[in-house]
Amino acid sequence: MSSACVPTHPESLGLAQAGARAEATNPQPAKGADRSPSPPKPPRRRFRVEGADLSASVSVFLIALPLSLGIALATGAPLQAGLVAAAVGGLVAGRLGGCPLQVSGPAAGLTVVTADLIHRYGWRTTCGITVLAGLAQLGLGCLRVARTALAVSPAVVHGMLAGIGVTIAVAQLHIVLGGNPQSSVLANVRALPAQLANLHPAAVTMSALTLALLFGWPRIPGRAGRLLRTVPAALVAVAGATATAALTGLALPRVDLPSWSSHALAGLPEGPALGIVAALLTTTLVCSVQSLLGAVAVDKMLAGRPGPQSRVGRSGLDRELLGQGAANIVSGALGGLPVAGVAVRSSANVQSGAVSRNSTMLHGVFVVVAALLMVPVLDLIPLASLAALVMAVGIQMVSLHHIRTVTRHREVAVYVVTTLGVVILGVLEGVLLGVAMAVAVALHRLARTRITHEEKGGVHRVHVRGQLTFLAVPRLSRALHLVPQGAHAVVELAGSFMDHAAYESLRDWRRAHTAQGGSAELTGCRVGVRSAEYGGGPEDEDGRERRASHGQGPGLTQEPDLVQRPDLVRSGLVRWGGGRADGAGHELARGISAFQRDTAPLVREELARLAREGQRPSQLFLTCADSRLVTSMITSSGPGDLFVVRNVGNLVPLPGEENGDDSVSAAIEYAVDVLKVRSITVCGHSGCGAMQSLLSSGAEGGTSPLGRWLRHGLPSLTRLADRGWPGVRLAGRAAADMTERLCLTNVVQQLEHLRAHDSVARALAAGELELHGMYFHVGEAQAYLLRRAGGEEEGEVFEGVPGAEELRSPA
Repeated sequence: MSSACVPTHPESLGLAQAGARAEATNPQPAKGADRSPSPPKPPRRRFRVEGADLSASVSVFLIALPLSLGIALATGAPLQAGLVAAAVGGLVAGRLGGCPLQVSGPAAGLTVVTADLIHRYGWRTTCGITVLAGLAQLGLGCLRVARTALAVSPAVVHGMLAGIGVTIAVAQLHIVLGGNPQSSVLANVRALPAQLANLHPAAVTMSALTLALLFGWPRIPGRAGRLLRTVPAALVAVAGATATAALTGLALPRVDLPSWSSHALAGLPEGPALGIVAALLTTTLVCSVQSLLGAVAVDKMLAGRPGPQSRVGRSGLDRELLGQGAANIVSGALGGLPVAGVAVRSSANVQSGAVSRNSTMLHGVFVVVAALLMVPVLDLIPLASLAALVMAVGIQMVSLHHIRTVTRHREVAVYVVTTLGVVILGVLEGVLLGVAMAVAVALHRLARTRITHEEKGGVHRVHVRGQLTFLAVPRLSRALHLVPQGAHAVVELAGSFMDHAAYESLRDWRRAHTAQGGSAELTGCRVGVRSAEYGGGPEDEDGRERRASHGQGPGLTQEPDLVQRPDLVRSGLVRWGGGRADGAGHELARGISAFQRDTAPLVREELARLAREGQRPSQLFLTCADSRLVTSMITSSGPGDLFVVRNVGNLVPLPGEENGDDSVSAAIEYAVDVLKVRSITVCGHSGCGAMQSLLSSGAEGGTSPLGRWLRHGLPSLTRLADRGWPGVRLAGRAAADMTERLCLTNVVQQLEHLRAHDSVARALAAGELELHGMYFHVGEAQAYLLRRAGGEEEGEVFEGVPGAEELRSPA
């Protein structure tokens, strides 16, 4: 039996633990047979809700109910509007969106925008603008521009959310103190002293109780705390304040849900055309960006969730935009608030173990039931309690983690300008200011280049830090002319870009310098400049360098790459320096020097954290010792992500068969039992010398250490010779030759050997570990994930699926 392969998302791939199954693909028709497809029988679909989805939907509902009422209160909209948006977000966006586990509804990030619209144009016009924003989102989704929104600087997005959070917190503080908020942040700040002088004791008491329960509930220690924390803190906080207010008979404003028969629906937008357009753009921008970033965050949370991964694939961002647009159209038409993806509810959905979009939709059903049947209970909730809840959400939107991140990336100015712009001017104006600031910072970094010259030990070093463009050519020329004639010079380029003007300036200086008996060496990019020992010579008119009479060795034969990749240079993929090396020791020393100079400052903080906390890798990565396999490159991993074991042939000896060397078994036991990794990957590769040696020597092996080691690969050779073994196909094609067939077969065989280890078997049985097979084609620079494509009754069929979109460890 053969198998074909259809590219798919890597999250849905991998060779899962024993018992995982996927449908086998259809075999090709015989030659001459009728190839017209017969109409397939429509499958009988049954709606079935998994227990995990049901429990997750209840958790999300309990969080969404008080938050939806609180956000409606904060915007000044009818309180039913929050329930309408929550129900529509769950049912419409949950069914049509591209991120099945993202929960949509009224979002705190839209509070300021919606409140401003209601203040300017009234409620019915605001609903009409929401409908138009939904239509705009549908158009953007059809144009497939969703990923373009992710090009916005994270500092702008974080600054926007922080500005919205400050605005929410300041406004809700007035309700917490027993008063009413003003129309702007500045007005709220100016009115705060008077509000503090006229406190409402009952409102302050209920607000303080709400905040105490909200922040204290998740911190209850012990086993009892773990059980109590299954109830959402937001529900406990509002329910506790409501019960206290009802039992004590406190006189304070409460929720007042009018009859649904008087609920206002959307009307045609009325007002200045320019103002309506600006409101439409603002609503569309905030709804779209928040939803798309939320979908990306859900993917990351899902990948890091412990235990076997859910069957939900990666989010389709364009479909998510279409789903959000449809939800806003329905919500606006029914008189609801604007809808967007909500981080708090989505996080609760993932952490509660949801496995499909059914959890999101069920939470919407529960909201509908509550809105129809629980009105007498909801009318008991104090408004001060809802205001305290929303104020806490606003404070949490000013994230210290985000501030540390933008500080580390030197984007504090962008963050601060965006935040202040949103607080003082408004969301759209603040975002535009933030984008302008981000562009200015980028241009400043592009134009800012630091060039220094120093002489040490007879060697003149010219250091270039930053991007080398035509703007820096005058300073570069002055620094280069400080090098005396006949001296040895080293030009160190630490930037990632060099334009044509800078390249010509360097080339012309090197020609003149070497013609006068000097020597030049360039480090930091792939420029073929001769090193000190080999002198240099001028170039012929055709651009190829001819040998100078006093020079030795090869010269400059090709143009440098004008756009460089510092990450590849630092990882060793690009050789530092050019020309012939002065020996392995010199090259190693030069690489170490480059690391200390350029890379160490960037990773020192992260490595210091790992040194304090210890390693916590999520994956054991077992691969070949071949020098062409750079594990950090093909898995996009960093320090602390992977626990790597390398040996000749990526072999996993069966327990007790390592002939006195238990290093592989020890590494497996340490990774599974001590480090508690969640997955093990066996990675083979094309052109493996160990597999070629196995094919040539066969079962005879050898008596040398290499021959004895390769005996652990004989089961792979036996499996390959089995006539019942169909082999592994790569992206719909058969293996290129016998070596590649053995390389692929060996990955599958070593996964079987892994299962024989006690620690692995225990973890698999407990559902705490996954096994994955991977194959890297060196010549194609293509990674493949292996998956089972047939059941035992059909014979074991495996296929390799292109999986190089994102091959990170699940952490």
